[in-house]
Amino acid sequence: MPSGESDATSKLDEVASAFVRLRPRLFGIAYRMLGDATEAEDLVQEVWLRWQNTDRSVVLNPAAFLATAITRLAINVAQSARARREAYVGPWLPEPVDTSADPEVGAERGEALELAVLLLLERLSPTQRAAYVLRDAFDYSYEAISEIVQLEQANVRQLVSRARKHLAEGRRAPVSTDQHRRLLSAFLVAAQAGDFAALEGLFAADVVSFSDGGGVIGVARVPVSGRTRVARFMAITARKFWPGKTTAWVAVNGRAGVLVSRGDTAVALLMIGASDTGIEQLLWIMSPSKLAAFARSLAGARRPA
Repeated sequence: MPSGESDATSKLDEVASAFVRLRPRLFGIAYRMLGDATEAEDLVQEVWLRWQNTDRSVVLNPAAFLATAITRLAINVAQSARARREAYVGPWLPEPVDTSADPEVGAERGEALELAVLLLLERLSPTQRAAYVLRDAFDYSYEAISEIVQLEQANVRQLVSRARKHLAEGRRAPVSTDQHRRLLSAFLVAAQAGDFAALEGLFAADVVSFSDGGGVIGVARVPVSGRTRVARFMAITARKFWPGKTTAWVAVNGRAGVLVSRGDTAVALLMIGASDTGIEQLLWIMSPSKLAAFARSLAGARRPA
C-alpha cells in the first residue's frame, strides 16, 4: 500500500476509534432527548459524518465537541417531533430498547431512562429536557451544559431545577426492581385469567393503561384510567387477547418487561410503572414499527415469563 494511502487509512482509524469510544454516550443523550431509538441512531450517524469532515486539529476536546453536536441536533429534532406526536393516532409511548444486552443506551445513571420518566420528559421544552438529561443522567457540569445549550449557567440551573420539580410532582417514588418484577408477574397471571378481583387488588386507585398501536392496530385510542375501569377492561379483553400467545421476560429501559408473541411474531410489549400504592401505569407497545425496533435491539436468549 502506498504511504499516502497508509497515512489516510491510519487517520481514519484514529477518527473512528475516538468516535466509537464516545458512541454509547452520544446514543444515550439522543435517546433520552427523543424517546425514539431509531431517530437517536440516525442522529448518531449524522454526527459521525460531521466528525469525519471536521478539522480535528482545532478540536481541543472531542468528547465535548461530539456531545454538543448530538445535543443541538436532538433539540432541533425534538421541536419537530412534538408537532408530529400531536397528530399521532392514539397514545404515543417512547420507543423501547433492550437494556440487558444493548450497551448503546449509554446509561451512566438510570435516571431519564425508564419509559414512565421519558413520558414525563415529553412535557418539557427541548432545551429544558437537554439540560436535565445532561445533568442528571450524564453528570455534566453546569458550566459544560451552558456551553452546549448556549445559555447562562444561572438559566441552566433553573431549567434543571424546574425539570426535577416537574418529575417529582408527576411521579411517586418507584418500587424496587424485585418488587416491580413481582407486581408485573402477578399482573400477568391475573390478566391471563381475567381475574377482576385480583387485578383490582394490584392497581393504584389512579392507574392508567396506555396502548400504543401506532394508528394501525385496533387498540384503545384513549387511555383507560381508574382502578375499577382498568380491571374491568383487562378482564373483559382477556378471553380474546391471551389465548394462543406466549410470553417472555425482557429488560426494557432498565426494568423488567414482558414480550407477548403469537408464534414467532411479537404482538405486544408490556411494561408497568409502580409505586408503594400499586401498579400506576400499564404501558402496552403494540405498534408494529416499535415492536420491530425493539426486536432489533434484542440479543441473547429469552426466558419464558
